[in-house]
Amino acid sequence: MSALFLRFLKFGAMAWGGPMAQIAMLRRSLVEEQHWVSSEHFNRILALYQVLPGPEAHEMCVYFGTLARGRIGGLLAGLGFMLPGFLLILVLSWAYFHLGLDLRGNLSLLFAAAQAAVIALIVRAVHRIGSHVLLNPWLWGIGVGSFLGQLMGVHFAVLLTCGGLIYFIQRFNPTLTVVLLVLCFAGLVGSYGIYGLFDSSPLTQPVVVDALGSEALRQASLAALFWSGLKAGLLTFGGAYTVIPFLQRDAVSQGAWMSNAQFMDGIALSGLLPAPLIIFSTFVGYAGGGLAGAIVMTVAIFLPAFVLPILIHEPLDRLLHDTRIRDFLDGITAAVVGLIAGTAVALLMAAVKDAYTAAVFLVSAGLLFYSNHRLIVPLVIAGAAVVGAFAMAVT
Repeated sequence: MSALFLRFLKFGAMAWGGPMAQIAMLRRSLVEEQHWVSSEHFNRILALYQVLPGPEAHEMCVYFGTLARGRIGGLLAGLGFMLPGFLLILVLSWAYFHLGLDLRGNLSLLFAAAQAAVIALIVRAVHRIGSHVLLNPWLWGIGVGSFLGQLMGVHFAVLLTCGGLIYFIQRFNPTLTVVLLVLCFAGLVGSYGIYGLFDSSPLTQPVVVDALGSEALRQASLAALFWSGLKAGLLTFGGAYTVIPFLQRDAVSQGAWMSNAQFMDGIALSGLLPAPLIIFSTFVGYAGGGLAGAIVMTVAIFLPAFVLPILIHEPLDRLLHDTRIRDFLDGITAAVVGLIAGTAVALLMAAVKDAYTAAVFLVSAGLLFYSNHRLIVPLVIAGAAVVGAFAMAVT
C-alpha cells in the first residue's frame, strides 16, 4: 500500500499544466511504461470520467488505485495525487491572508497583472471546453441560452436542468422542444421583467469590497462551506474550470466571505501549482473559515471524486451506455459552458479596467491560444506576475 501511495504522490508532485497534461502523464506511466492497463481500457475510463462531474485526472487516479488495491488503494491513490497541491495552496493561503499580501498597497500592479492573466485562462478554458462540447446547433443554443441566463441572474440549477431536459427531449420531438423554449423564455421575461433580470445579474451586482480589508467581509459557517464545496464538486461537468461560476456565486455574490479580487488571486495562485485547478477551492475555504474552512471545503469538493470511482464505478459505467442519460448529461455540460462564459464576462469587467491590464490580458490570451505546452498555464501566470513586479519597480 505504501508503494501505491508513493507512486501517486509522485504523480501529484509532477501534475503541472492542467488536466490534459496530467492525463497524458498517467497514460505514459500506467499504459506505456508500467503496463497496468491496456490503451483501450485507459481510453474507456477517460471517456467515462470526462462525462461525470469532478476533476477527471484525480478520479482516474482513484479508479486505478481501486483497481490495483481495492477501496483502500483508491483512497490512498487519490490522497497521494492531491496532497502536494493541497499542502502548497494551504501554505500560500496562510501567507496571503496573514503576511500582509492581501493589503494591496504597492502590490496592486502585481496582483492586477495576475488577475488579467487568470481571466485569459478562463476565456481559453471556455473555448477549449466548448470546442469539445458544443458539437451541434442544439448544444450551441443551450450554451448561448445558459450564457444569457447567467448574465440575467437566473439560478444555475434552473439553467442546468433546462439544458439537460432540452437536449433530452429534442431527440424525440424537436418541434415540441422549440415550443417549450419559447414558452420558458416568455414566462421568464413575463415573471421578472427584462430590466429586473439584468438588475440582478452578475454584471450589475457591486463587488463585495474593492480593497481586501477583512472587516468588509463575512465569516462563513463550516456547514455553508461544506455545502458550497459539495455542490460545486457535484456540478463540475466538463472539467475543473466549471467549478468557477459555482464557487464565485457562493463566495462572492451571495456568501460575501471574499471579494472578486481575492477570488481571482486564488485561481492565479493555484495555477502555479502541480495540482488540479480545483485545488483553489482550498483557498476559497480558507478565506471563509481559516484552516478549518480550508479543510472542510477541500473535503467537500473532492468527496464526489472519491465516491464515484470507489463505490459506484460499475453502475455508472453501465448507466452511461444509455444514450438518453448521455443526452441529458451532454445538455448539462453545454449549459455549464455558458455559465463559465457568463462568469468570465463578469470577472473580465471587474479585472480589466485600464490599458495596463488590457495589455496583460491580450498577451496572456494570445500565448494560451497559441501554445499547447504542458507548462503554459503556470508560465503565463508567473510571467504576468513578473510583468507586475517590473511595473511596480518603475513606478
